[in-house]
Amino acid sequence: MAFAVEGEILAQHACAHTPDFPKPSHAEMDPRRFWDAICNCTQVVAKGLTDPVRALCISSHGETFIPLNRTGEAVGPAILNQDSRATQEAAWIEGQLGLKRLFETTGLIAHPMYPVPKILWLRKHQPKVFSSAAKFVTVIGYILQRLGLPPYVDYSLASRYLAFNVRECRWAEDILECVDLNSDRLPLAVPAGTIAGELDASSASQLGLTGGTPVVVGGHDQPCGALGLGVIGPGCVADSMGTYECLLAASRNPVLTEPAFAARLNSYCHVVPEKFVTIAYFPSGIMLKWFHDLLYANGDCQIGSEPDKSEGEHYVSLEARAPTGPTGLCITPHLIGTCNPDFDPHARGIIYGLNPGTRRADIYKGILEGVACELAQIARLIATAAGDFQDICVTGGGSRSALGLKLRAALTGKRLHLMHCSEAVCLGGAILAGAAVGEYSSVEEGVRRLVREVAVVEPDAIIASEYAQQLKKYQYLRSSQSLLPKEER
Repeated sequence: MAFAVEGEILAQHACAHTPDFPKPSHAEMDPRRFWDAICNCTQVVAKGLTDPVRALCISSHGETFIPLNRTGEAVGPAILNQDSRATQEAAWIEGQLGLKRLFETTGLIAHPMYPVPKILWLRKHQPKVFSSAAKFVTVIGYILQRLGLPPYVDYSLASRYLAFNVRECRWAEDILECVDLNSDRLPLAVPAGTIAGELDASSASQLGLTGGTPVVVGGHDQPCGALGLGVIGPGCVADSMGTYECLLAASRNPVLTEPAFAARLNSYCHVVPEKFVTIAYFPSGIMLKWFHDLLYANGDCQIGSEPDKSEGEHYVSLEARAPTGPTGLCITPHLIGTCNPDFDPHARGIIYGLNPGTRRADIYKGILEGVACELAQIARLIATAAGDFQDICVTGGGSRSALGLKLRAALTGKRLHLMHCSEAVCLGGAILAGAAVGEYSSVEEGVRRLVREVAVVEPDAIIASEYAQQLKKYQYLRSSQSLLPKEER
C-alpha cells in the first residue's frame, strides 16, 4: 500500500501465498515467493503513483524464519509460524530453563511455533541445513538481504524468537548458551523505524521504485497493526482479525506479572519506542477459511450452487442467510490447537449440535458464534493481566463481517471501533516510514495525523443475554477436551 502524508490510500496491491505441507506438522514455503510478491506488489503500486516514494517500510508476520548462508542465499525453505514440528525441542527448552524463567526474560512461553526450537530441530534432523546457515533471519531480514541491505530484525520480531530479553532489548545470552546457539547466527536487533539503507539502482529497478529510496525496518504485524489503529498506550485494545485473532494492549513496561504468566500471555516490545505490547490470540479466520474451502474448493462449488462467486461474495451470501438468533450449534475454532491460556497443540476443532435441518448458513454463523465466545474469554484474560478496558479498535478481514462484529461486541461487552483504514498493519508501517524520514516528528504525531475512526459497534445487551447459556456451554466444551489423553484428541 502507498499512503499520502495525511493517510489517504494512493494505491494498493496484494499477492496470495500458498504454504507447502510436506509432512504432518510441517509448514514451509520457498522464500523466493516472498521476494516475488514484494517485487510484484511494489511494481503495481508504483505504477499508480504520480509522485516518487519517499520511503519504503517492510513489516511481516512473526515467527517464520529463513536460513541464509554467508553469501545471503537461502539454504532451506522458510519454516512458517504455523509449523509445529519442534514440539520435543520446545519441551526440552522448557525443561532446561523453566517456564517462569523463560517468561520473565522473553515474555513468552515455550512453544514449537518459535524459531529457536525449530533451529534446534534443524540441528538434529537436517544438520546440513543447520551447519550451512550463517544466519536465521525473519522474512523482513530476507527481503532486506535481497535488497543488498543488512538483514536487521526489529525488537518486536526479535521478541518472537524465544531468545530475546525484552527488558533489555538484546539477545538473551543465557538462553542461547543453554541451547548452544551463538548470537552471531541471529540478525542484529534494532528499533523499528530504523533506516536500513537506500535502494541501489538494481534493487530499485526490480521494485519499480527510484534509486536512493530509504528502506525502513518495520516490525511484527501485530504491533504494527496496533500502531495503525492508534493503540500506543493504555485505554484501548487492538483486535486484529485474521487467520489468528489477536487482542493487544499497549503499556510503558512489559506485563510480566503472575496473572499474565498464568494466562500464558505474550508481553514484548512494541514498534513504538519505549513501549510494550501484551497479546493473547487464537485461531479464528482459519476456521472460516476451512469451511469456505470445504464448500467451494478451487472455485468449484462442491455443495449447491454459486460456483462463480469470489470468496468474499460467498461469505456475504452465507451471512445474508444466517438465522437471526442463536444457531444452537457450539463450535470451537481450534483446527490447529488452542492458544491462551493452555496452548494445547493437540486440541482440535469441535462442532456440537448438528441435526438434519442444519444448513450451511447455520454452520457459518455457528463459527462466528464460536469465535465470539473465544474472544470473550481472551478479553477477560487481557483485562485481568494488563488492566480493564471498554474499547477495542478492530482491523483485518474479520472486521468486514457486520454479523461477526455484532456478536463480538455483545459477548465481550466492549465497544468496537472501526477505523478508516482497514489495513492497519500497512498504515502502521507508513507511520514508521514517515517518522523515519522526518515527515512526522514522532510516531505519536503520525498517529494524530493518520488514524481516524469511522464507526462504532456498541454491545447489545439483548444479544448478550440470548447467548449467556451458549457461552457457558462453549466454556465447558472447550475445557473438556483437555481432559482427554493426548493420543485420543
